[in-house]
Amino acid sequence: MKNFGLIGASGYIAPRHMKAIKDTNNNLIVALDKNDSIGIIDSYFPNADFFTEIERYDRHVQKLKYDKDTQIDYTAICSPNYLHDSHIRMSLRNGSDAICEKPLVLNPWNINSLEKLENETGKKIWNILQLRVHPAIIKLRNKIKFDKLNSKYDIDLTYLTSRGKWYYSSWKGDVSKSGGVTTNIGVHFFDMLSWIFGKIQSNIVHVNTHDRAGGFLEFEMARVRWFLSINEDLIPKEIRSNGQKTFRSIKIQGEELEFSGGFEELHTVVYNDIISGKGFGLKDAKPAIEIISDIRNSSITKLSGDYHPFCKLELNKHPFK
Repeated sequence: MKNFGLIGASGYIAPRHMKAIKDTNNNLIVALDKNDSIGIIDSYFPNADFFTEIERYDRHVQKLKYDKDTQIDYTAICSPNYLHDSHIRMSLRNGSDAICEKPLVLNPWNINSLEKLENETGKKIWNILQLRVHPAIIKLRNKIKFDKLNSKYDIDLTYLTSRGKWYYSSWKGDVSKSGGVTTNIGVHFFDMLSWIFGKIQSNIVHVNTHDRAGGFLEFEMARVRWFLSINEDLIPKEIRSNGQKTFRSIKIQGEELEFSGGFEELHTVVYNDIISGKGFGLKDAKPAIEIISDIRNSSITKLSGDYHPFCKLELNKHPFK
């Protein structure tokens, strides 16, 4: 049984980590979050120590190590994107591996320095790239590997998911803290595409605003028109009329990729791989981090050639401007 710490315990994704820790027969012994509304922890680890201040959490971890000879083996990091880097560093310096949610960091140069910290501490940094263990995605990757297509695959990626006004008041609405729409809801798709279709060759941005982003990516084996948005008004009317708040579509050579189900156990699968030493590390995370960083820092290119048709949709005013 391994001992776990958890940073960001009240966040949306934290319960999946609690479940994965329990499902892999390990123990969460200490958790941290500045917010104290985490009753969900009682369903998994009611005896875990909990702190709302990082200084007290860090002190407790040190006391466990030196006063009670209890080492935290892994620290799960579910904190806001911009804090991942510092929480990873603290975890490694406290003697534990880090298991971090996406995006691992916001900039590719952060990965370079984290590699040095891995070498210095002898500890590992793992990333949750759960789409890589989804059965439908694995099946697609194996199919692409053995296909004999003479040209590149043509792909349309569309992901629309509703976010309310709260989004813009939270850290997610601050690009410097979250990385923007492409990072918040797109990084796992970009990781999936690079994992399946190879190295990135071209990255063109056609729109990048507070509530949407779209562009064109060319990989070694694919040409991708992509569009992401958190604006509910962009979800097709026939979808909204059924009460759905999300629309996700990936078409490859005009054929829809179906992978809507099977997400409930993916974190547990990733955790099992990490504990057995086969998880996804810094080098695995880097291609998608480079893609989102380039998108965030790119100039907007006028619509021409290959572009996602949703890029032409009318822009709405920012709710706070």
